[in-house]
Amino acid sequence: MLKTKLVKAGFFGHGAVFLMVSPVTVNFSPLDLLNVNASKPLPVIYIQPDTTIFATDTVVLTPASFVAKAPCITISNTATAYVNKFIRQNREELEATEKRSKNYFRIIENVFAQYKLPAELKYLAVIESQLKPDALSHAGARGAWQLMPQTARDFGLKVSGKKDERTHFYKSTVASAKYLKGLHNMFGDWLLVIAAYNGGEGTVMKAIKKSGSRNFWKLQGFLPAETRSHVKRFIGAHYFFQAEGSLTVLTKAQTTAHLKAVEEYQEMINRQDQVTTISSGR
Repeated sequence: MLKTKLVKAGFFGHGAVFLMVSPVTVNFSPLDLLNVNASKPLPVIYIQPDTTIFATDTVVLTPASFVAKAPCITISNTATAYVNKFIRQNREELEATEKRSKNYFRIIENVFAQYKLPAELKYLAVIESQLKPDALSHAGARGAWQLMPQTARDFGLKVSGKKDERTHFYKSTVASAKYLKGLHNMFGDWLLVIAAYNGGEGTVMKAIKKSGSRNFWKLQGFLPAETRSHVKRFIGAHYFFQAEGSLTVLTKAQTTAHLKAVEEYQEMINRQDQVTTISSGR
């Protein structure tokens, strides 16, 4: 059967083609428009001459340089090197923590969901205490979340000679959720939140002022060694347990850029769905 070439292969800079010519038979899959190699032209589209595309339908042609791949979260080469080193040096402790993490993580995830916090912040408890409710630091921080006495009291926990609710896993998790929520309202950046959780809000604010930046990777030199290491240990634990990143390992600027990429990707998928609808004759 004779076929009429409708669209030539190549780069389409204007997103849509409107056709008034009758359900459609197209000799390519709509996914072909998405799985395009940037170095190759788009596939040639042929339409049978006895078919019609209704005027209300829209065929969206994707630029050949745009590859349909979901945006992923990545970290710098320097951070990656640290993560690999951290996991290699602490694998035994991390694996031991992982074995007892199931019930603890479930509690944390439920609490954090109530406070609209990222579930991935649960890895903070891993580096704070290895999820041990009775952990006690030389500085007096106690519990799975290593809260100092006054901080614990500020967020509703009872801390006295007779009773110390920092060792109560659920209650201390609620207190930590409130603390983390407040820190994020202050800094709007999860890496700075984790730094402040360890070193205090004042320490992070001073680093921001001295460095002239709110980017952790730029201001880290103005933080105490323990605090900047704490943030990197969190990232390392995150990748050990999850093997991929989340918004909690990004700066605020990186988060904004990633969310924008996700939005653009979703818009492209929506356009692809329109192509699928046309090719199926709906």
